[in-house]
Amino acid sequence: MHFTINGKSYEAEVDVRTSLLDLCREHLGLTGSKKGCDHGQCGACTMLVNGRRINACLTLAVMHQDDEIMTIEGLGTVENLHPLQAAFVKHDGYQCGYCTPGQICSAVGMLDEVKKGWPSHASADLSDVTFDESEISERMSGNICRCAAYPNIVEAIREVAAEQREVTA
Repeated sequence: MHFTINGKSYEAEVDVRTSLLDLCREHLGLTGSKKGCDHGQCGACTMLVNGRRINACLTLAVMHQDDEIMTIEGLGTVENLHPLQAAFVKHDGYQCGYCTPGQICSAVGMLDEVKKGWPSHASADLSDVTFDESEISERMSGNICRCAAYPNIVEAIREVAAEQREVTA
């Protein structure tokens, strides 16, 4: 099977029952995304597939052979952090760090959803999404932080969202 992950091509012969998370972690050595619950309830395994966030523990790798897959390893480097990675460091949004890769990947996907004007359950106006703390909380509710760094995570996301609005304005 052929996969494009973080802009690189990979060939892997895996059982068709292998999850995307297990493909990355166990077969390709991309261990940034974590296996928290293996039931899609914690978000530690969140990756971006064709720009949309998914729980990689709940999807089969074979389903994503022709997709663009992005893991935390593909977002930035130590020398050149993604803006959300830098904001998480600045605002101490990572505590133990276990959920951080999933939180950051989810936040990247969430900010793209907001940019596209997609409403959430918390959106008061379906045609004009107001990006506020309730939107962030609702949209990030699938990502659990056992250390309860939520206020810091929200601050990091809010900072990057504000910077993105300034750039597009």
